[in-house]
Amino acid sequence: MAERSGPLDTDELQQRFDEMTGSPNLVVVPDPSTFRVLPWAPGVGWVLCDEYFRDGKPFHFSPRHLLRRQAERLAQKKMQLMVGLEVEWYLARVAETQLTDEHVGIPGVRGRAIRTTPIEPGYSYHSETNMDIMQPVLGELGRTYAALGLPLRSIENEWGPGQVECTFSAQSALRTADDLLLFRTATRQVCRRLGCFATFMARPALKGYYASGWHLHQSLVDDAGKNLFAATELLSTIGQSYLAGLLEHAVASTVFATPTVNGYRRFRPNSLAPDRASWGYDNRGAMVRVLGGKNDPATRLENRVGEPAANPYLYIASQIVAGLDGIERKLEPGPRDDEPYSADRPLLPASLGEVRRVFVPRLRS
Repeated sequence: MAERSGPLDTDELQQRFDEMTGSPNLVVVPDPSTFRVLPWAPGVGWVLCDEYFRDGKPFHFSPRHLLRRQAERLAQKKMQLMVGLEVEWYLARVAETQLTDEHVGIPGVRGRAIRTTPIEPGYSYHSETNMDIMQPVLGELGRTYAALGLPLRSIENEWGPGQVECTFSAQSALRTADDLLLFRTATRQVCRRLGCFATFMARPALKGYYASGWHLHQSLVDDAGKNLFAATELLSTIGQSYLAGLLEHAVASTVFATPTVNGYRRFRPNSLAPDRASWGYDNRGAMVRVLGGKNDPATRLENRVGEPAANPYLYIASQIVAGLDGIERKLEPGPRDDEPYSADRPLLPASLGEVRRVFVPRLRS
């Protein structure tokens, strides 16, 4: 499918408007490659579906279709994006065993959230005691991820009280997005059955919380699986241009990486989250952290701007769009930012409203 180079014309806009009028039925087609039997619910299957109009045209707003289209653009250039996940989230104990009328909402108004209590005190990196408190739940999660075929690398006790970090080996872009969706579903449901509560909110209303992020590790490979970012220098020419594209479109693309109101409160100086479109070598203060080194086949870019509640298809698709633009325009990232919080780089949006004011004009142009 050819990529659009400009805005929709009047006839195309009218056609799409007509297609959506009356909230019409869509046809959903199961993707058999995503089918899983849920280990915690014997006899229950899980499968992802793709949406189409009744005439067979892909649904315009399907995030999975959108990511697939961007992956096809890479394939036309004999490239594939490999993505590794590093996701932070919070584990808490459920403090209410029954729901009451307060918990019941009405359309447009949610009921009161259930009360939770901390599962461990937090703020003690790699504490054997704190980790042991969570081990029964994390052990069950590890077994669940393995049964689902998720490529788990590690489960760690992060900084905040009950904060957890999970990392997963790199897979193709679409497979990774599918895995992230299944990972969040499995985590929430397994924890709830064990009397706990899992939240992927970036800044949950928990005492002593520390903001959670979703760091997206990415590299391009060719048809033979060779890492196209690796070179005798820190990054290959393609890697530098891809990086430059991420920086060029960082402000506008933040809406896909950080789609919630409170996610923007992460972007503060000296917070281990970025506050501007900077890059550095193995520097956790930069927005894009270059990992690897000269001739290292594991060379990759870690974009630290995301939050764990982001839509994985849109987040990953935005990286392909930005990175490919950098490659096609042969952009350069400029010198690395050894002091990222004082670098002369564009500041990231301070709110969801601010990024909307940046993104919508670009969408129309």
